[in-house]
Amino acid sequence: MSLLWQRLAGLELTVEDYALERLEAKVSSAFTRVSTVIRLRGAGTDGVGEDVSYDTPDHDRLHEAGPVLPLTGTWTLESFCDHLETLDLWPAPPERDASRHYRVWAYESAALDLALRQAGTSLHEQLGITPRPVRFVVSMRLGEPATMAPLRARLDAYPDLRFKLDPTNDWTPQLAAEVAATGAVVSLDLKGQYKGSIVDVEADPDLYRLLLMAFPGVWLEDPHTGIAEIDALVEPVRDRVTWDAIIHGIADIQALPYAPRMVNIKPSRLGSLRSLLEAYFYCDMSRIGMYGGGQFELGPGRGQIQYLASLFHPDGPNDVAPGGYNAPEWAADLPHSPLPVVAEPTGFRWAS
Repeated sequence: MSLLWQRLAGLELTVEDYALERLEAKVSSAFTRVSTVIRLRGAGTDGVGEDVSYDTPDHDRLHEAGPVLPLTGTWTLESFCDHLETLDLWPAPPERDASRHYRVWAYESAALDLALRQAGTSLHEQLGITPRPVRFVVSMRLGEPATMAPLRARLDAYPDLRFKLDPTNDWTPQLAAEVAATGAVVSLDLKGQYKGSIVDVEADPDLYRLLLMAFPGVWLEDPHTGIAEIDALVEPVRDRVTWDAIIHGIADIQALPYAPRMVNIKPSRLGSLRSLLEAYFYCDMSRIGMYGGGQFELGPGRGQIQYLASLFHPDGPNDVAPGGYNAPEWAADLPHSPLPVVAEPTGFRWAS
């Protein structure tokens, strides 16, 4: 048991009932995001978490079934999480297996919030860590076909903004040069570890050559592996390689093809609080840099990952920009990086 988990495991919580709240927002012309807020209630207060499963039918079936899980009772945080492991959280099997972790994260983060609020303390006080302002980047693609227009429009509105871009196979040398000349790119998400998703990028050695030439100093997230020509291109710059999609816990970090300098620790992808805190502790002890990533959260989940970033990796290239940056049209008054510390006095909550 990691020292971090020890500081939380014994927190007591009383659950009297719980409720589900559906959230929905149009993120782009092709994507309407749906998520579900889990609200555990007891002793005159509540605790919230957010299920970020990507498939709308998963949320539809959850709401059709309603709050039927046997969660009432008096627990420690550890015993509640152990109890949760014995339950089937799915009225029907999820559309994709990764969503199982996302739902566990929703219930466990709600339990953490409730336990802290019932104890009258905050996450950072309980952990003994001082939160710090959070640097963030904005993650995006450059359209279909890819052009400078989306990036230019955002930099015109927010000149100090920094980005994690998803290069696609239609990037040209001219486009790469124009993007690089902005100096605004912190990392490139190569999407090489996604399989069978809508964000897959074809493994193309020519694209890698182009990117390595145009962007000599940026982080390279999730390169394709097992392709000899690409492996040979990446090998000399592996100190800039970071990993995301395949990281579900310490074992995945240890199984990487080489010891990383940096990894993306997405709380919902790890699923359980215990696994997340063990990963934070392991990376800190192993001197592996960290940053956080979001999942298009629409509710309290976005603030919660910003809160975690403030404690464990505030200066990393955190893909935890405020939700307004995910909207099709950006407002003129979105927060700038770094985000100030806005942890609420009690609970696992970050004011938005």
